[in-house]
Parts: sequence; structure tokens; C-alpha cells
Amino acid sequence: MIGHVVYAHGSPCPTLVLDARRLPRTDDALLDRLAVARKWLDDIGAGHILKFALVEPAEHPLFDLDYRFVQALPAGPGAFDLRGSCGHSILASIVAGAESGSLPRLSPGLRVRVMVRNNGDHIVCEITEAGRDSALFDIHFVQPAPKPLSELLLAGASTTTVEVDGRPIPVSLVSMGNPYAFVAASTLGLSRTEDLFADDQGMFDRLVRIRRATAALLGWPADGAFPKVAVVMAADSGRLAVRAISVPTWHPTIALTGAACLAAAVRIEGTVPWVAAQQAGVPDGAVDIVTSGGSSRVTSTVRDGADEPELTWITVRGKRTTTLGSFPIEPLAGLQSKEITACLSLYR
Repeated sequence: MIGHVVYAHGSPCPTLVLDARRLPRTDDALLDRLAVARKWLDDIGAGHILKFALVEPAEHPLFDLDYRFVQALPAGPGAFDLRGSCGHSILASIVAGAESGSLPRLSPGLRVRVMVRNNGDHIVCEITEAGRDSALFDIHFVQPAPKPLSELLLAGASTTTVEVDGRPIPVSLVSMGNPYAFVAASTLGLSRTEDLFADDQGMFDRLVRIRRATAALLGWPADGAFPKVAVVMAADSGRLAVRAISVPTWHPTIALTGAACLAAAVRIEGTVPWVAAQQAGVPDGAVDIVTSGGSSRVTSTVRDGADEPELTWITVRGKRTTTLGSFPIEPLAGLQSKEITACLSLYR
């Protein structure tokens, strides 16, 4: 089987994109195969690749690509989390689809409609710039039907308290793109962006404990990747400063799904991001996010519903990918004909 490696700028690591049609359909058999592939990647010096995207042409006529995300966990080669999604890996999947011929060649104006099999999300990715090894995208998180904002609250309230290190920690549990636990910087004793962006191992470890506590509250595995955790504070010039953790370290920026989730949370009165947005003077619908590794701009569109505002879509703009290469994955060689493997390995 040929694997395509694509890096979406701002992601913690590249994504390995594989053809789902050639892989087992049951989770146990699938993860056994991926564990073997992961050991092989580590042996060849590519053990830093912790994101796997499994893609195939969509069966549904409204979509172009079916996508499933698998997060590799640091506990060992057989440790994975299938619960959530990854926006950066969606972009990698589109690039790989164009490389392999399952999608049209990328060109400005092309829109690719993606069904996320992990959580049912509908994503529309619009290409704004395309080159041989690089592409630029705008990403739209589209609701199949307008969703009442309160339905995005995982615990049914704008804030929920978990106990960490013997202290109550207020968090906002919001699910849009991925489930997130948002924590106010002031809760952690932080008042400056310089402190928020510091390489502070103690703060990282504390956020991991907060993630574990929120996972326990939701009945999810403590050692998994979800919910994600992000610290939020008001920054200058009407922006929000955000610091998030990833697997297995700090996120260099913020996940695409994290930006989308933050934009949704800003719309929900009383959440940690809503409070920070009020302090920063963030206008309705548009959020400028600053991180230690760069900035993002995200907009959310809501409409008046029968009982409360309803989310219709969220857009994250200006995300770039770089194609790193395609190569045969030796442990998965038996899943694809020798003729196809030989031809595709010469493509680039």
C-alpha cells in the first residue's frame, strides 16, 4: 500500500494518508494493521507521524470524500484513539486524494466536500491557491441543519467544575469539530500572554490532569486524546490568546477543529471563551486567535432560532499544506496489488 505524507502548517506533525478501501473494516483488525505500520514507521525514523487519515471516495452523492481519523497515542505502537477528528488531517487527505487521482487536481475555486466518519461532521474545503507541492485552503464546518447553541454544551451548562489537585477548576465543555475543555487563563494564575506561551512543563502537566478529569466526567478513557484542552485569555487589539495541548506535547498553534470550537463557544453566553471575548471586545461572528506559533481568523454564522440562536456554519481561513512525499508502506504491501504499488511509488 502507498502512503501519502502531507504536512498541514500549524499541525503538531504530518499526516499519513491511507486508502481505506484496502484496510480492514472492523476496528480491532484495523488497529492491528496500523500498529504494525506504526512500528515500521518508527524503525525507518518516521515515528513522529502520529496522525493517520483513512480515506475513500464517498458513497453519499453530496460528498466527495469519506474520511476517518486515527490518533496514535504515545503509550505504545498499539495505542490509538478513534473518538475525534482532525482538521489538519482533512486537508492532508484532500491533497493525497488529488495526488492519487481519486479527487480532481487541485485548483483555485475547487471545493471538496468531506464526510467525517468519526463524528458525522460535514466539511467543505475550498482551495484558494494551488501549486505542485503546496496548497492554501479555506475550511467550512457546515451544519446539516442549524443547531441550537445549547446543544454544543457537552455537560448541558456553560461552565462545569472538575476537581484537579484538590481544587475546583471551572471549564467550558463544548463540542464543535472536536470536544474541547476551555479553561480561563486566570484560573491558572496567568495574566499575560508571555506567561501563557511560556515553555512551562508544570502548566502542561496541570492541563493534562485537567483533561483527565474532564474525560472522567464524560465517561471517556483517561489516557485518550479527547476532550482537547485549551487555555483562553483576552489579548490586545481585540484578539483572543489561546494555548492548547496536543499529543504528546504542546500544540504549536491551535487545531482547525479547536479554532472552530472556540468560535462556536464565543457565541454561547457564559462560557470561558465568551467571557474572554467580552473582555477583549471581540465582534460577533469574527475571532482573531493568537497563539505561540502564529495567528488564525475564524468566523461563525448563526441565525435566530425558535427558542435560541442556531449555528449554521464556521469558516477558518488561510491554512496551508505541504506535500512531503508518497512511498510504499512495507508492512501493508499485501493490501495492494504489486502493479499499483510499483506505479504509484514512481509518481513523484
